[in-house]
Amino acid sequence: MRKFNTTGPCFPDEHYMLPALDRLPGIRELVAGGNYFVVHAPRQTGKTTALKALVREIYAKGEMVAVYCTLETIQKLVGSYDTAMREIRHLVLKNAGMFRELAPLVAEIGESKSNTGISTAVMDAIQALCVKSPKPIVVFFDEIDCLVGDVLVSFLRQLRDGYVNRDMMPFPKSVALVGMLDVRDYKAQIRPDGESLGQISPFNIIRKDLLIPNFTESDIGTLYAQHTAETGQVFADGVVEDVWRLTRGQPWLVNAIACECVEEIHGFRYNETITVADVEAAKEAIIRRRDTHVDSLMERMREPRVRRIVEPLLLGNDTELTANDDDWRFITDLGLLRVERGTLVPANPMYAEIIGRYLSRGEQDRMIRSVPETPWVKDDGLDMAGLMAAFQQFWRENSGADRDIMGYREAVPHLVLMAFLQRVTNGGGHINREMALGQGRLDLCVEFHGARYAIEVKTSDNFKGEDSYKQCAKYLDTLKLTEGWMPIFDKSKTKTWDEKIYTRDEVLDGKTIHVLGL
Repeated sequence: MRKFNTTGPCFPDEHYMLPALDRLPGIRELVAGGNYFVVHAPRQTGKTTALKALVREIYAKGEMVAVYCTLETIQKLVGSYDTAMREIRHLVLKNAGMFRELAPLVAEIGESKSNTGISTAVMDAIQALCVKSPKPIVVFFDEIDCLVGDVLVSFLRQLRDGYVNRDMMPFPKSVALVGMLDVRDYKAQIRPDGESLGQISPFNIIRKDLLIPNFTESDIGTLYAQHTAETGQVFADGVVEDVWRLTRGQPWLVNAIACECVEEIHGFRYNETITVADVEAAKEAIIRRRDTHVDSLMERMREPRVRRIVEPLLLGNDTELTANDDDWRFITDLGLLRVERGTLVPANPMYAEIIGRYLSRGEQDRMIRSVPETPWVKDDGLDMAGLMAAFQQFWRENSGADRDIMGYREAVPHLVLMAFLQRVTNGGGHINREMALGQGRLDLCVEFHGARYAIEVKTSDNFKGEDSYKQCAKYLDTLKLTEGWMPIFDKSKTKTWDEKIYTRDEVLDGKTIHVLGL
C-alpha cells in the first residue's frame, strides 16, 4: 500500500506522487542539448525525486550514462578547503560506482591511489570517468547549497575549466547544480558586499535556471485521488480547496496534511471520510509538533537577511528592497515568502501562522503562569472587550523599554499581542494572520467556538487617523463583520502610560471600531 510521503524523495511503488519530470518541463531538452544548468526550489518540493526519475530515464534509453551525486555531507567540512575538495572527489567516484555501467570505470581509476592536486581534484575525477566511459556522461549535483565560500568558488571554477576545454579533454555532456537557491543567490554567497569574482565568472557557463513550482489545486486533487482509488477512502467536498487555501500547493505541506488525516486522525480506517474539520485539525497538529521541515525553515528566521524583510512584514511597513535585491530573491527562494501584487507576503496561510507562532512562542511560554486561559471564554465565543482590556494592562506592566525577541526589536509589540491571543485561543480556536510589506498594519482574525473577531494592529508610525479607520472598515467588510478592534502601539518614549492607555469607539460606514491605546 502506498502512502503520502513527508520524509524524502518519492518512489513510485511506495508513495503517491505526480509524474516527477512533468514538473520540470524542458529539463530533458537541456540535458540532450549539452547544457549546464541550475534547478532550484525550496526544500522538500520534489527536486531529488525529479533528478532520480531523470537518471532512471537516461539509463532506460541507453544513449548516455548519468551520475547522481548529493553533496549533503560536505556541509560540515566547509571550513576546511583541502578536506572538502577531497570529499567531493570521493563522492563523485563513490556515486558513480553505484551505477552498473560506471562501477568498473571507478575501479580502474583507483581513487585511493590518486595523486591529483587539491585545486583540480573534482575536475580530474570527472575527466577520468569521461575518458574511460564509452557513452556521454551527465552529472547531477544535488544539495549544492552545502558548498560556500572558497569551496564553492573552486568547485564552480573546476566545472568551468572542464567545460570550456571539452574539445581537448572529455568532460560531462551536461551538468545540473541543484539546490534551494538560484544562480543569483550563489553569487551573493561568494561575492559579499559586491566584491568582484574577477574577470572570469564561474557562472557564465550556466545556460538556464529552472524552478520547480508548487502543486496547483488540480494537482492536489489528482494526488489525493490516488489514495481514494487505492483504498476507497473519500475526501469530502471542500477538502482539496481548503488544503489549497492553507498551503498554496507547497508539496510537503500537502502531503503532511493528508498523512496526518489518514494515519493519525483516522488511524488507517479507510471507511471513514476525511473532512474539512480533519484538515484544520491536521494543520494544528503539524504546527504544534514542529516537524523537521517546519523547524528548519523557521530557524532561518534568525538570519539577519531574513529578519531584514520579515520584521517590516510583521509591522506592515515598507522596505527599500525590491525584487532586484539579493535578500528579496533569497527569501522567496527559501519558499518562506512569495510575491503578490508587487509586494512580499507569506508563501501560504500556514507559514503566516507558523511565522507568528514561532517568533512569539517564547513569550507565550512565559505567559503560562501570568495569563489565564479561561476568564474571557464564553459558550458562544470570547469576551473580546474584556480580553483586549486585559492586554492593555498586561502590556503596561510587561512591555519594558529594551525588549528584544530574536532580534525583532521593532516587532516586539505585535509578537507579544499574538502570544497573548494564542495563549487564550489554544483551548478552542485559532488566529488567521494577514501580513504584507507596505500595507500599514497587521491583520488578525481570531476564530473561537464559531465566532470571529477582527483586530487591525497599528503603531503610532503608521496610524493615519481617518484613513486608518477606513482601512479597518474595509477589512471588517471583507470579513462581513460589523465591529473590530484597533490596538495602536505608541512608540513615544516621553509619554506617560496614562497618556498612552485609552479606549474609544469610532463608527464608520456602519462599522464600530474599538480603538485601544497602548
